[in-house]
Amino acid sequence: MTALLLADGGGSIDWTLVSDINGVARHLPSAVDSLLGFLGEYGVPLASIVLLFATWLWARRQSDAPGAVAGVLWAGLGGGIALVLNVPVRAMVQRDRPFVAHPGQLDLLMSHQANGSFASDHATFTMALAVGIFLIHRSFGTLALGLAAVEGFLRVFMGVHYPSDVIGGYALGTATVLLLAPIAMAVLVPLAHSVSRTAAAPLIRAPRAALRRDPAPVSGSRHGSGNDDGSGNDDGDDTPARDLAA
Repeated sequence: MTALLLADGGGSIDWTLVSDINGVARHLPSAVDSLLGFLGEYGVPLASIVLLFATWLWARRQSDAPGAVAGVLWAGLGGGIALVLNVPVRAMVQRDRPFVAHPGQLDLLMSHQANGSFASDHATFTMALAVGIFLIHRSFGTLALGLAAVEGFLRVFMGVHYPSDVIGGYALGTATVLLLAPIAMAVLVPLAHSVSRTAAAPLIRAPRAALRRDPAPVSGSRHGSGNDDGSGNDDGDDTPARDLAA
């Protein structure tokens, strides 16, 4: 099955999917193709970074801000490390991109280097960020996972990657963040606590006046269980996701 997916022949599953998905671009206005090409090359990865920034702003407002911020920092570092690890992977696989293996048969939405195709850098990076964010904040993480899925589709739609390139990138990004998380957090959590006691403390913990204060719980409501300690800690459905930062 793996050999069939990685094959570059005209009859492979990968090529059939690329040809069919990219073929939709021929029926779209050129302005739409250009917009989707921009999103696939730059827009979605930038949106993932913005979401990581939003997660950092949230983390600074938590009662265990150093642990939460350390988790956000690992999400960003994990994305960078996954990209570095993909360099030898692409060198070993040495797979031609679809538009190189099948010249003139795809509608290439943006000019692109004819470098290695497996695994996709964009898929690797966006998935690594998404998994890292999800470990800290489930809602933001779900949005990030959605962005990674859109990015993977767009890379195929643009004709610059096969679906298996995207799947390989997802696997690499996920494995990097999950497998290295225990080691990374063992270093980053104490580091964040140390920084929180220096002049750079605002990077780790929001000023007390900026901490979120929930309204007083209404008697009989589901928020009246006494879980709000007034510290700005979010006790919603994202609390279990902060286990990584514990």
